[in-house]
Amino acid sequence: MSTESKVGIRFFTKQNQYAVPDFPFEVHITITPDELNVLVNEHLKDTIKDGKRIEFDFLVCSEFLRTSLYEHVTERDVSTEGVIDIEYLEKHPSPKPKDCLIHDDWVAAVAVCGKWILTGCYDNTVHIWTSIGKHKLTIPGHSGPVIAVKWISLDSETGTFVSASQDGTALIWSWNIARNSVDCIYVCRGHRESLESLESLGSLAVNSDDRIMATGSWDKMLKIWSTATEDETEDGESKSKRMKTDKGKTRIPKRTMKGHQEAISGVVWSDKSELITSSWDHTLKIWDSELGGIKHEIPGNKSFFDIDYSQLSRSIIAASDITIKLYDPRSSEGSIVKSTFKSHKGTVSTVCWSPTDSNLFISGGYDNAVKLWDTRRTPLYELTGHEEKVLSCNWSNPKLIVSGGADNTVRIYKSSHAVL
Repeated sequence: MSTESKVGIRFFTKQNQYAVPDFPFEVHITITPDELNVLVNEHLKDTIKDGKRIEFDFLVCSEFLRTSLYEHVTERDVSTEGVIDIEYLEKHPSPKPKDCLIHDDWVAAVAVCGKWILTGCYDNTVHIWTSIGKHKLTIPGHSGPVIAVKWISLDSETGTFVSASQDGTALIWSWNIARNSVDCIYVCRGHRESLESLESLGSLAVNSDDRIMATGSWDKMLKIWSTATEDETEDGESKSKRMKTDKGKTRIPKRTMKGHQEAISGVVWSDKSELITSSWDHTLKIWDSELGGIKHEIPGNKSFFDIDYSQLSRSIIAASDITIKLYDPRSSEGSIVKSTFKSHKGTVSTVCWSPTDSNLFISGGYDNAVKLWDTRRTPLYELTGHEEKVLSCNWSNPKLIVSGGADNTVRIYKSSHAVL
């Protein structure tokens, strides 16, 4: 195939507002993404308001076109005998730095729900902030660094959330929004060692109906707890035997599950009763929380440091050393590892899926970088700002990407992502 050759192409898109006629036509095989942009915009000039130019990305063989078409198809040994289908989609704009929230120590945990941000800090405190950067409350209570925080429920009057610490406890809190005051209502005790997983990341997850949560620890145990704020009987324990502490009533786990050989580094629910854990023992495990057993094990070749699960794609992303791997736990043919992503220059400590796009996720690493990825094999953007290693990230609010780091800051980036 000569670089002077022409090749047949056909455009298609899943974004109907940008659809162009799908008839094939010839172009030079050396055509570039910029030139393809010109072609598509030429077809759209009568349908786009004010003649505005739209920037598109192009996918050939389900991978982003970042070189000339000639280089792309040659590298992938794609035949040019027939028509090459080229998918196009509006380019995802770069998230913009929005706010920087200053803390007194490392920020090991972030959790976002609507307009409220929870942060967990190495000075043993939990903080509540607004999404526009206003500090609402500092919450003492733990005797060790807070390494995980999660929202349980939130309405206009009350918020409930949980914080986990290296002190070996998880505390369930109730926040009266009007009074801006919190009460610790339960102290969850049961882990023999720290709830810490990787210097900063905690193994803590609340399931989709907000009724139970899971914690993992250096003691290799996975524990299931009730998140109920009302007094209840657990595992046959009578209410009269409950211990009342200064912080709140002691709550014991509903279930303890064994299986990992090393520290549990991440926990995520895949449905109301199924959860997935990552561990330093080089495995991912899928558990049934009701039966209390392991359903499936996914082996790796290095320690795993964090994990997340997408309800949209039903896929797992897991951080291991400087790489991120994408797993399809339902796969019955070929490798369960579907993609490997490399771009970080230091340990990847945290990963999080987009809540609205099955192809997008974010990651943070010890190279001080937060990266926005597309599963179609490329990091789209590097989000700068952190001056030390990134310890946590969150994308629960589609409009906000939030990260915490060892530079004592939380960085908030505004995402202009439109649901595809």
